[in-house]
Amino acid sequence: MVTDVDTREFMAEMQAMTPDSLKQDKFKELERFPTVWTSMYDLLKKEGKLKTENQDTIRIIKKIFIKSTKEDHKPTPAGFSFKLDRITPKDYEVIKNFNKDEKLPFDQNILNTWDGKTLTINTDFFNVKNIEEVLRSQGSKEETEKMEGMMMMFLKNIGTTLKFETKIKSITGKHDWLKQVDDYSVRVEYDLKAMDDKDSKLKNADKKIVIITE
Repeated sequence: MVTDVDTREFMAEMQAMTPDSLKQDKFKELERFPTVWTSMYDLLKKEGKLKTENQDTIRIIKKIFIKSTKEDHKPTPAGFSFKLDRITPKDYEVIKNFNKDEKLPFDQNILNTWDGKTLTINTDFFNVKNIEEVLRSQGSKEETEKMEGMMMMFLKNIGTTLKFETKIKSITGKHDWLKQVDDYSVRVEYDLKAMDDKDSKLKNADKKIVIITE
């Protein structure tokens, strides 16, 4: 499962609002994110922030990868991607339990049911609450309050790709935001305006989508 966040507009707005004298310090933290897939385990260990000795947790964070995307050799990222790699049904349950206490930067799709062959998607989980909570937890109260108004811009272009080890055999149910992209993958493209607009109506909005793989 890969979640992509395009932050170009957000970064441009933030840089425009930040005095030149503060830009280096304000955006320096973002430069630490690698531009190639790097496991959370390696990143936390390198920075001396690995706090757990729980083997289940360590096994999972070794399967969580992050990378940033940069354009035109600019130091600030144009986007971020998060990946859960080769997740088994057992891993899936550990992640769901782990995520109750320590929020992971993934959308709510990690709360769906996966048995190794069939993925049952509850489209009520088509939201980005987890990612919003992770972002809010990274700053002070004052920074969080300022970020509230810019959250829509930060998450304006966000989507998640679910890729299976074996071919997709069938998909039952439809939703405007979910599309099959190839024999092995489906893509969820979020419409944040529709999420916030209670009067917004989707053409297809089944509550349950069942994906069966070979």
